[in-house]
Amino acid sequence: MMNTVDKLRFLQQKLDHDGVVKIMIVGLGSVGGYLLDYLVNLQDPKMEIIVAGRDASKLVQDVNIVKTAAVIRGVLRSKITVDGKCDLDHIDLIAETIKHHQPDIIVNSSRVFAGLKYGSISWHALRAYGIWTPLSVRYTRNVMEGFHLAGSKAIVINTSYSDAVIPWLKSAGKAYPDFGSGNLNHLIPRIKFYVAGQYQIDNLNEIDVTLAVSHFHDVVISKEGHAEGQDILLDIKYQGRELDMGQAEILKHCAIAMPVDQKRNMMNASSNFDIIHAIIEAIRLKKRNKIHSPGVQGEIGGYPYIIDGEGMCIDAYFDESVFSLSQMRAANKASIALDGIEDVREGNLVYTDVLIEKVNEVFGVGLPKVVHFDEIDDVGQFIIAQIIEKNR
Repeated sequence: MMNTVDKLRFLQQKLDHDGVVKIMIVGLGSVGGYLLDYLVNLQDPKMEIIVAGRDASKLVQDVNIVKTAAVIRGVLRSKITVDGKCDLDHIDLIAETIKHHQPDIIVNSSRVFAGLKYGSISWHALRAYGIWTPLSVRYTRNVMEGFHLAGSKAIVINTSYSDAVIPWLKSAGKAYPDFGSGNLNHLIPRIKFYVAGQYQIDNLNEIDVTLAVSHFHDVVISKEGHAEGQDILLDIKYQGRELDMGQAEILKHCAIAMPVDQKRNMMNASSNFDIIHAIIEAIRLKKRNKIHSPGVQGEIGGYPYIIDGEGMCIDAYFDESVFSLSQMRAANKASIALDGIEDVREGNLVYTDVLIEKVNEVFGVGLPKVVHFDEIDDVGQFIIAQIIEKNR
């Protein structure tokens, strides 16, 4: 498997040659639907969007509504292709789809349980999300197996619990996505809202936030306005000047009202868009862009990451201008432990003892301490049968 930098340079050569970028969205649920709409709004005639899934009639309907609305707004410039033969339970069909379309960027927005927020079952009872990792990794694993079989050179973005899913694939020696979307990225606008209000800043884009934290803290800060006793890695600057603000006060004001239905997926779709746009803009405009991504480079938790197009060849690397990689790794490991993940190593997902005890107390179910990569399907089905089906 090519590394991320080599993939970016391969895309750079392609865009320098014909300028056309092909983006494949795998699964057109609410995340994929919002993302399609955001990409269409770029009005980019040198962008082709391939929507892939197994229900062709539903895909066509959903694409048609986006296209029709885009024409009404006068923004439809990109080509949109529908492929209804991509069944994520069949790796050979995934491989055929990828090989046929040869996408430059693949976004995996699929979920085993479409329309169900796993946190609606677990958060109030367990205050942890890591229990669902075997479900979150299932389709990501299949997409990456298909990617590998197709010999693809695409940059892959994953949307489901990338903090642990991408490291799990990497630790098992499998092909893994380059980036994860969502999670910590959802905190940054909330932080900017408060900072802008305190300093009377009109342009939120001039506020530079650097954050390294896992999914758990995105949830607990967004819902409750605190960091569960941990001091998270957070740095805030305005026009290059450091802002010295109390972390507790900032986090308290991050707990703002949000819908709990699928409208929340506007944020995850926007995070996907942010990564795609950062890559394309860095290549086309020779810019240096910072993103925040969970699971990037197969690291546990979430990190600031640079897409650097300012040189002759595009580059990509962790942003260590504020925090070192070792600091960020340690902080993320402590953060994700609160989500029920003790470690991800050598193809094994290791649950914390605290999570195992809570699951037994709340659901009367005994989780294994360790889930090996080869046990993903069995443990996933166990979780569906014993927890999801009995509690949704």
